[in-house]
Amino acid sequence: MGLKLQYQNEYQSPRGGAVGALLLLLFPIFLPSLFSPFGHASPSMLSEWNVMVKSNAQEGNVPKSRHQRLLKSALQRQTSEEELSELWTPLADQAWKPCIEPSIAPSLPEKSEGFIQVFLDGGLNQQRMGICDAVAVAKILNATLVIPYLEVNPVWRDSSSFMDIFDVDHFINVLKDDVSIVKELPSDFSWSTREYYATAIRATRVKTAPVHASANWYLENVLPVLQSYEIAAIAPFSHRLTFDTLPMDIQRLRCKVNFQALSFVPHIRALGDALISRLRYPSGKSGATGTNHLLEMPNVKGKQGEGKFVVLHLRFDKDMAAHSACDFGGGKAEKLALAKYRQVLWQGRVLNSQFTDKELRSQGRCPLTPEEIGLLLAALGFDNSTRLYLASHKVYGGEARIANLRHLFPLMEDKKSLASSEERALIKGKASLLAALDYYISMHSDIFVSASPGNMHNALVGHRTYENLKTIRPSMGLLGQLFLNKSITWSDFQQSVVEGHENRQGQIRFRKPKQSIYTYPAPDCMCQA
Repeated sequence: MGLKLQYQNEYQSPRGGAVGALLLLLFPIFLPSLFSPFGHASPSMLSEWNVMVKSNAQEGNVPKSRHQRLLKSALQRQTSEEELSELWTPLADQAWKPCIEPSIAPSLPEKSEGFIQVFLDGGLNQQRMGICDAVAVAKILNATLVIPYLEVNPVWRDSSSFMDIFDVDHFINVLKDDVSIVKELPSDFSWSTREYYATAIRATRVKTAPVHASANWYLENVLPVLQSYEIAAIAPFSHRLTFDTLPMDIQRLRCKVNFQALSFVPHIRALGDALISRLRYPSGKSGATGTNHLLEMPNVKGKQGEGKFVVLHLRFDKDMAAHSACDFGGGKAEKLALAKYRQVLWQGRVLNSQFTDKELRSQGRCPLTPEEIGLLLAALGFDNSTRLYLASHKVYGGEARIANLRHLFPLMEDKKSLASSEERALIKGKASLLAALDYYISMHSDIFVSASPGNMHNALVGHRTYENLKTIRPSMGLLGQLFLNKSITWSDFQQSVVEGHENRQGQIRFRKPKQSIYTYPAPDCMCQA
């Protein structure tokens, strides 16, 4: 469900208004009621199609290279020490700093209006935004927030709770002067559960919250429920608070939650710190049981970039590949498999299907393949001594799909190569915890690159902007057009890439109306230094 919601905000067509209207009409299809069965594609159906698509994406059906000329040149590339020095230089001070303290000293109301419950669907980063919004709504209503309930994602099937992912005591302590928060309801309200709301219409459930609702909507529609029953359960809740027309202190509170209060549980931070150390200092210092095989190059020592690493968030999963309706070079078998998968998940209602592959690529609406993101990094100047951490869930096409990326960057690592099976035991098979580990490592990397837009991309771009960290945002439109030009030379490709990304490396961008404060924290949550 969360994945379906993400796609509505990605690869926007120039026909923005019409597309937006159509998406609104399709909301009931993509977002069935929170407590009703999850859509038309049940987990069992998804599993069947997972097997089908996987069988059509084995190594034999994955193209070796769609950009053979560029790849050959990239493999022979050389980058000067001066270029590497500039590439690894941190962002200069942009004269903006975090600014989340309220205009007046925070205080709790003498009497709480009641308890607010929220039920959050989607993946980790969509739920993260919902948590921030829930704190803001509790503040608006002078209510007590119950630690949010995280729905089981029907795609990843991860049942991790808030307390499994986030340090709940840290969360409550950081916000203790802003909002009253409890881990669970008192016994008098123990009846207010997900199961209770699943069985019948309940007076205490609020299910009509519009997308990006205003503060006044909550005061007019939720406050009366609180005053009558001392509790209100809001579901669905994702994306249910506006980014505009809110008091500055509420905006800053949302950022305080996102950037300070939401800290991962200790075992995620500890594992993250260990993997970060292994990325920076790989020479026989892994410290992991059975993990002392980090890839090394004999000529790396003393080079620019030594002790540094790049995180590449590679978002090229099966759902994205299918939803994009783009051609990834896997032949008729792959096209048929993805078309059938589209039919199962979205009943064929995929807007991109009306465009040709060339049109989609020229508009920047196709996700970058692992090979293409590798060519981008090579063109920007990253050489084969670059230590790259691959943050991803499952890459569509498996190892064969990322083979050319690995050829370009032989020091590429991931969770499996860096950590032993014993260390990964607590997070194995838990998509939210795996994503949390990737998020933590991404926030500690020297440079972060995301292959395609999405919730993880948006969350990290915003967080790294807040911390003034170098973050490369690929120009999808430019790259789409460059990759369509099969006769382009490496020098022309490299020049276009470098020039097109000069101002896409972490420079502050100010939030515009309707844009997310979590992606664009300035100027709401940042002040001029």
